[in-house]
Amino acid sequence: MTAVAPGTDRPRVTVERDGHVLLIGLDRPEKRNAADLRMLRELALAYGELDRDPDLRVGLLFAHGDHFTAGLDLGDVVPAVTDAGLDVVPDGGLDPWQVHGRQVSKPVVMAVQGTCLTLGVELALASDVVVADRSARFGQIEVSRAILPFGGATIRLPRRVGWGDAMRYLLTGDQVDAEEARRIGLVQDLVDVGAAHEHALVLARRIAAQAPLAVQATLANARLAVREGDAAAEAALQPELVRLLATHDARIGFEAFASRTAAEFTGR
Repeated sequence: MTAVAPGTDRPRVTVERDGHVLLIGLDRPEKRNAADLRMLRELALAYGELDRDPDLRVGLLFAHGDHFTAGLDLGDVVPAVTDAGLDVVPDGGLDPWQVHGRQVSKPVVMAVQGTCLTLGVELALASDVVVADRSARFGQIEVSRAILPFGGATIRLPRRVGWGDAMRYLLTGDQVDAEEARRIGLVQDLVDVGAAHEHALVLARRIAAQAPLAVQATLANARLAVREGDAAAEAALQPELVRLLATHDARIGFEAFASRTAAEFTGR
């Protein structure tokens, strides 16, 4: 199955289901997955599908071929920039960089190999867990193209890795190898070359096996703390606990605990 924006032909993004996991794959390997408008719109549609389908619990974002992405296809994208900026979210889609509109309510795991530039780094920053293999190289190179990162890196990278490390790479455009990306916290798990997708899928399946309403509530509360501060997140904790205790899944969890069996959650 693929998500295809209206009026297009060959998909740039593959979309497949693995149980409760939605596999979202950038699929323009002949261009090192450089993102044209078609890819950006199809990616937004895939995130919309992940968000609204109650049977989907986790997204796994990956790329076909040897490289995650060479960044934007500037020749295709720049002419579409208007005085209001760039709009790549069709009806039914969500901004994958989560800087405009509503954020996706479910966690996203990302697998990276090879080159991962500009919008790819910002997709990593917008994801919840990032797995990279040792071939990965990350670069926020917009300043060398006379633009600025506009997918959230100026906001999220300092928060993720600290001001100094963020400015070191944002202001020079220098690339970061996989080991350095792991050291500064851009990457959570570092694996052998060729193993990122499988490792990320194991993690995504592990998340999908947990109680989905509890996972979404945990994610939402952590985001609330980042967005509005600790006090707002603290105020929401007890009401969320009460709400979750009233769910069908809470009963399943308690029964599994008592019987020492694995819980099979329903999302209700």
